[in-house]
Amino acid sequence: MRMRIVGQNLPGRSFSPSADERYENVHVGVQERANPVGLVAGDADGASWDLDVRVVTDGDGGLDFRGPVVHGKRGERFVYVTWGDVSTDGSFRMFRRAKLMLDRIDPALVLRAARDGGLVATVDLSDDHGCPRCARVDPPDVLWSYAAVS
Repeated sequence: MRMRIVGQNLPGRSFSPSADERYENVHVGVQERANPVGLVAGDADGASWDLDVRVVTDGDGGLDFRGPVVHGKRGERFVYVTWGDVSTDGSFRMFRRAKLMLDRIDPALVLRAARDGGLVATVDLSDDHGCPRCARVDPPDVLWSYAAVS
């Protein structure tokens, strides 16, 4: 199944979480296994990532998610949106991550998406203080919907 993550309201290219810590080239991506992919500058108008995710039925009849962008143990799966500072040599130094929790999605929506198209997560990438969103992301900061995702 295709999953599209649409990021809105990016926080900007620089970020200072404390007086002695500052990031000047902030980018956001999705974590595939241990690596960020699809990096987008933190001051972009928006960001989107198209991902492949498998949906399977587990032994108890529940839905489970699999794939290189899916993290966590069964029943607690999620996709990481990862924030980092990109240095002049192109290396990425991660400083925050947000978890888009897959077990929070309505199972009927997941089944329809797996059958007919794909899931779309629309996520606000800035927190209430204008900083890069981190930790677990729940509605209304992420909205899951069905759409044809090519």
